[in-house]
Amino acid sequence: MILCCGEALIDMLPRTSPYGEPCFAPYAGGAVFNTAIALGRLGAPVGYFGGLSNDLFGKQLVDTLSASKVDSSHCPRSDRPTTLAFVTLTNGHAQYAFYDENTAGRMLSQDDLPDLEGKADALFFGGISLVSEPQADSYAALCAQAGDLPVMIDPNIRPGFITDEARYRARLDQMLTRADIIKISDEDMDWLKTTPEALLKHSKVILVTRGADGVDLVTRDGSRRVAAQKVTVVDTVGAGDTFNAGFLAGLRKGGLLSRAGLANASLEDLVPAADLGARAAAITVSRAGANPPWEAEL
Repeated sequence: MILCCGEALIDMLPRTSPYGEPCFAPYAGGAVFNTAIALGRLGAPVGYFGGLSNDLFGKQLVDTLSASKVDSSHCPRSDRPTTLAFVTLTNGHAQYAFYDENTAGRMLSQDDLPDLEGKADALFFGGISLVSEPQADSYAALCAQAGDLPVMIDPNIRPGFITDEARYRARLDQMLTRADIIKISDEDMDWLKTTPEALLKHSKVILVTRGADGVDLVTRDGSRRVAAQKVTVVDTVGAGDTFNAGFLAGLRKGGLLSRAGLANASLEDLVPAADLGARAAAITVSRAGANPPWEAEL
């Protein structure tokens, strides 16, 4: 299975009650959580790994994973609370207030890491879980223990969340050096002061997102633009997370989801996986919220 390692949280989204009062509604979310959900819906064997709470929100997260055929049996459970992200909108722009201190996800330790032997075919990391400690150090340790498993990372850098830039840069550099596949944006590369060519010194596939213009698939053989699907956009929540899932699912279908498979794949061999990611993401942006498609919808 593909093991998605990182944050799961509850997005508290602004709503209006039947009595006209402002209120918040809880929705399961988190970038890595969304990728796991999308993989399950696309028919790929997938597991989620992260610290989960025994509280009512933790149960909501587990139930949501189960409904999309995601295995959460490797997750350590605790009585610590679930991370909450309260969202407020100002002129259409979202602002977040995170409640993350001493939560089940944040306090994931290296003692909680699973034994990967015979239990995973690939690892995926990313999102804000690579920022906050101690969980960030635990995920970095798991990445270092990947052995011969292929690793994909989507750093999705959010400078506003970073409190110790030097430590974060060192951790992320270490993980990116181990990654076989990196999905990255222009903004991420600007912050890291890097290029696809520099990243290819250690990695095999770089996916540079271009928004409505699609994604650039870059290998040591060259590059290829994979166009985005033309749809009416409702919102872009979960689009990148769904693309990640589609690409991994496509690699698995093509028999390329191994370090050897990636090393021997031509640029053209990888295009169908990127196209699956683009088609899946197009469905996600055509409807509200992070609601990835099921395989039958493609």
